[in-house]
Order: sequence, then C-alpha cells, then structure tokens
Amino acid sequence: MAGRIRDADVALVRERSPIADVVSEYVQLRAAGRNELAGLCPFHEEKSPSFYVNVATGLFHCFGCQQGGDVYSFVREIDGLSFREAAERLARRAGVTLTYEGGGVTDRTVSSQRQRLLEAHRVAAEFYAEQLGAHPAARAGQEFLTARGFDAQAAHRFGVGYAPTGWDTLTRHLLARRFTSEDLVLGGLSKPGSRGGLIDRFHHRLMWPIRDLAGDVVGFGGRLLEGGNTSHAATPKQGSANAGPKYLNTPETPLFRKGSLLYGAEMARRDIARHYQVVVVEGYTDVMACHMAGVTTAVATCGTAFGAEHVGVVRRLLMDSDERRGEVVFTFDGDAAGQKAAMRAFEHEERFATQTFVAVEPSGLDPCELWVRGGDAAVRELVARRVPLVEFALRGVIGRYDLDTTEGRLAALDAAAPLVGRIKDTGLRHRYAVNLDRWLGFLDERFVASRVAEHRGRATATDRAGAGANGAGGARAGAMAGGARGEIAAGASGGARGGPGGSAAVASTVGPRRAGTVDSADPAAVVEREALKLAIQYPGFAAAMFDPLPPEMFTVPAHRAVRELIARLGGVYGGLARTGGVGAWVAELSAVATEEELRRVVTALAVERLLWDRDVDDRYVDEQMSRVQELHVTRRIADLKSRVQRLNAATDTDAFNRAYGELIALEQHKRQLRERGVGAA
Repeated sequence: MAGRIRDADVALVRERSPIADVVSEYVQLRAAGRNELAGLCPFHEEKSPSFYVNVATGLFHCFGCQQGGDVYSFVREIDGLSFREAAERLARRAGVTLTYEGGGVTDRTVSSQRQRLLEAHRVAAEFYAEQLGAHPAARAGQEFLTARGFDAQAAHRFGVGYAPTGWDTLTRHLLARRFTSEDLVLGGLSKPGSRGGLIDRFHHRLMWPIRDLAGDVVGFGGRLLEGGNTSHAATPKQGSANAGPKYLNTPETPLFRKGSLLYGAEMARRDIARHYQVVVVEGYTDVMACHMAGVTTAVATCGTAFGAEHVGVVRRLLMDSDERRGEVVFTFDGDAAGQKAAMRAFEHEERFATQTFVAVEPSGLDPCELWVRGGDAAVRELVARRVPLVEFALRGVIGRYDLDTTEGRLAALDAAAPLVGRIKDTGLRHRYAVNLDRWLGFLDERFVASRVAEHRGRATATDRAGAGANGAGGARAGAMAGGARGEIAAGASGGARGGPGGSAAVASTVGPRRAGTVDSADPAAVVEREALKLAIQYPGFAAAMFDPLPPEMFTVPAHRAVRELIARLGGVYGGLARTGGVGAWVAELSAVATEEELRRVVTALAVERLLWDRDVDDRYVDEQMSRVQELHVTRRIADLKSRVQRLNAATDTDAFNRAYGELIALEQHKRQLRERGVGAA
C-alpha cells in the first residue's frame, strides 16, 4: 500500500489546477468582480447564486450552505472522494505524476479505486470503438448508424463503439491489462457467469460512452443489434426476443448514477452557457442528430425519466436564476407516451427559475428520424416551434375530454385547474386561467379563475395537513432553532467587549449562522471584515498596516479568532514571507485553522468580494486599517467618558484630571485617524 503523497506534489497539483477551471467543469460561472466568479451552488438547491470562487486565493465558498475550501475540497465534496482520490484525479488532469512516501520507498503504481474504475472505463471505451471498425459482427452496428445518417466520422466524434458477441471478450482484454475482477464487477463492465468466472455485461450491442461533466467515461448505454455470431453469445440466441432488453445501461456503480447524468452534457456545456438554452431529448441518437444539425445544446437522460437530480444539473449548466433567465426545451413524441413524459417533466417545472418549453413534431418523428428525413433545418425548426411546457400540459389534459358538452368542459376544467393552481407566479397563474377559459369556451374568466383558486386552496390545505402530521417534531425543531438564534444573539453582544475570541467564541457566533455574513447595521463588523479580507486576499498591500492591529481591536468573536490565527503565524508579513504567494498564504491559514467553524470563516473571507470595486492600493488599505483603529478609539472614548462622569472633580481631582487628559488625547487621535481615512479615500 502506498504511503502519503509528498507535500511538494500536493502543492504542484494545486498550482496546476486553477480552481475556476476545475469548478467550471461542474458549475457555470459568471464574472462577479475583479477576482470573483459566481454560480449556482452544486451542494444545495437555490434560486439565486450564492456560490463564489476567488481566482486569486484559489478558494470557493457558498454563502448559502457554507461549503467552502480549495480545489481539493471541491473535488472531494462534489464527487464524494477521499483526499488521496481527489489528488489522483487532479494530478491526472494536470499531467502530474504523484510520488507516494512509504518507508522511504516511492510507489507510483498504486492508485485509488475510483481512478482504477475510470481508467478501466477509458480502456473499455477505446476497445469498443476499435471493435466497431474491426469486428466482423459489427457490420450490424455500422448499418444501424448508416440508416440513421451517421458515418464513421460521426461515430468517432461521439465515441460510438461495438460490444462483441463473445462471452468474455472485453473481460479478458481488461484482465490482461492488470485490472482486477473486483474492478470489473464493481464498475459494471463484467458480471459473474452462471458457470463461474466473469462474462461481459454487454454483448452484440452498439455502445455509447456516457461521460460526466469532467469528460471522464463513467458508464455505457448499449442498443441490441440484429444477428450476430450466436455460438459465443452471452444469451441463448442473440437478436431474438429473449436476448435481453433492447436498451441496456451500466447499472448503478460508484461512478454511474443515472439519475444525475445527462448524455452529451460534457459536449454541450459550453454552448449551453453561451446560448442560455438546454434541449432535452429522449435518446442517444437524438443527441447525435441534434448536434450534427447545429443544435449543440442537446442532452439526454440515461435510461431513466427526467428527474429532480437532472433539474439540478441543468440549472447549474444554465446558471438558472431569477436574475438570468434561459430556456429548457423538452422534445417529446406527439403520442400518448409523449404526453405522459410531458406530465412527468411538468412535475419539475416549478423547480426552474427559467422558462420551460416543449417541442413536438406533429408527425410523431423523433429528432433523429426528423433529421434523416428533413435535414439540419428540420431539427432547428422543431426547436424553434417550441411552446411553453405549461400550455402543452394543459392542452394535453383538456384534450382528453369532450368539449362539445357542458359536462365535458367542466370536467376538463376540474382536471386542468390544479395544474394552473400550481403555478407560483401570480401574474402567470392569472394569465393561464384566462387562457384556460378561452380554450374551454366558457367565456367567463371570473368563473374559471375562481375554480382555479378553489383547487389551489384545496392543495394548500392538503400540504398544511401533511406538514401538521409532523407537528411534534416540527415544534421541537422550531424550539431548537429559536434557541440557537438566542445563543447567537447572546454570543454576539456578550463577546463584543471581551472573551478569548477562541474556538468556542467562533462556534457560538458562526455555528448556525452564515459564516460569510455580518450584521450590516454594525459598522464595526463591516469594517473589521473588510480589513481581514484585505489581510487574506491582498497580503502584500496589507501586511505593514494590518500587523500592528492587536486582536482586541476586533469586536466580533469570529473576526478576533481570525486575527489571533494570523498572529500565531507570525502576522501577515511573516506568513507571506514564509509561503511566498497569496494562494500558499491562504492555504496555510486554512490548514492551521483546525476548528471547522474557524476554517469556514477563513474561507469566506478569502472568497468574499471587497466593498471596493477598483484596484486595491496602499491608500485603500490605509483607509480601512485607520477605520478599524478609529472605531476602537471611539469605544475607548465612550468608556472613558462614562468613567469621567462617575468621578467627582472636587474630591477625585487627580483621577479626574488624568482621565480628562486621556480623553482629550484620544479625541485628538480619533480626529487624526479620521483625517487619514478621508485622505486615503
């Protein structure tokens, strides 16, 4: 077993793995400042972006769910990896060979389970692609592609391959390359045979490699072909009805989770970001046809219906938010199955901030068939003819009723009204109620609107009743939340003037509360936070003016804890001199912050935007540090005034005079600090 990875290699991989590039493989990022990028958080569902990446410090932080850290932390969290697995993945991406230390012995052959599975899938994809052009039985696959308009170049572009007819052709190929039986079974490439040993999972199928957003092959989709050499088939008779399902995907594995994968997403992601559009089709050949036709934002689910996890992937690719609207276009057949699929999609419509549409070909052709018959223009026209998903769903519902009778129209209204009632936007709900009245022919908008409101009220009451079933638990949760809020308030007020400002103070202040937020009504908190952001993000400018500030000048316990952490590292100047750069300085701060809550605060400070939208210079830094001192002096003046008022000038003359003289000196010092701040501005 290999030992730990050398620190020098860890640092080299971090240096060659820009965090913005790595995060962009999973999240669509937009510029949000000089060094900041923003996007929808991949770790929780949100409507507006609260996930930020700072390219200068090399850190990310979500101000919603508080996830944050460096590039290693991101890869570990997003893919559920250990540090070693994340390091190996990033090293492979950056072209760095890792060295493992184990009793002085360097071992470069041992890799993590995930890396072995990814490598096995890469080799399998190459093997299948080679077989499509070399295996005699692959002619059926070539003919299948040709009949749908795809030549060898198109097959190569999409990595299409062929799974041979033999029992264990791929299995033997992979075992010969030193992959283990456990790797092949765990990855879903092979399975135990009825007579012992391993056999291939896929036989005599056209194969599509399915990739994650980073471009790694994580599974396959296979389409059963006609004919084939049955003497070595894994099933009784290849090409017959009992030869297995027509379509077969990789089973759920550590790499392959079909509920969160979209075929073609790694190819489409850049054009999705450019055009603010995702086209969701039903099959792998549909994706191919759309891309060949110029609709390069097309993706497809992998053997499952479009679900909640797919919504999250699409929203992150679109950076779907209330501030930035794109469009999601579903393509469905015009038959009953297409109507059913549309209703399933409608179940998730409200999860999108963007608009959702449906594109249906009246002839019932799927995008691939349409491309074969009508060419590129026909596919592009299909997408251009899209209609809102809500309208499509409503028309599908009312189309099942006889609208020539009053009873039929009323039944259609009662069937469609709950769908309209689910629309959250009040204005949009009203307009669809008006449209529903017109489509049904009542010519009584008020009646239809009241019927919609009635159904909406019933649904709301049902939801409340369901929530009430958990009343006891909800009450306990509410009490706990209320108690936590009380503790936060007490900690913030009680710790403002004293206390150690250590990990306990940080936990009480930051715990349930967002580590990346401050009370905007408290000028001291805002100024302290800006000073700390400068010290962490711009240490070269801040060192000389920040280091003289003692921890007691920071009133917020979390801020004081960070100031003490910096002091323990020898100040900003000492830390920068030792580490040699901003990224290494921030990494050292995070590493030394052993308490989780303190580390979150450091990460948030390293990512959060400054309040200054111009280039940072000595004048701005001087202004902020002067303001920290000014507020500290203001607090001392208030304390001293209180003491002077308690003294009797006649009986406590010496003490009164000393206090009064100190007060005058502090007032003068405050004026100087204020002038410095104004002058710097």
